[in-house]
Amino acid sequence: MMRLSAGLALILVLAAPPVLAQGRAGAPADCQRDLFQNEAGMRRELTRLQSAGTADQATQCRVWREHVTYLQGARSVFATCQAGRQREENVAQMDTSISEYRVLLANRCKAR
Repeated sequence: MMRLSAGLALILVLAAPPVLAQGRAGAPADCQRDLFQNEAGMRRELTRLQSAGTADQATQCRVWREHVTYLQGARSVFATCQAGRQREENVAQMDTSISEYRVLLANRCKAR
């Protein structure tokens, strides 16, 4: 079994839920719900990532790929539903996390 590396620990920190607030004025009606679901989803994702930390490589790769897909959806919600500095920070955090996981996948999951 593989233990959680320092690099993966850093990535888990990057995956921590971003700061949420109320949706922007004029945002779609579903935004409040979507932002709430983003927060709950981030908590679930963090638990899944932590659980996969001791799993076999194939399982880790699958979880990481699924996490990238989740982050892309979360990014879309932040981009649509937030405004100003909060939007900028959350979208940037998602972009950074997505990028970090893509590097991790490229380095560790080439054939998996």
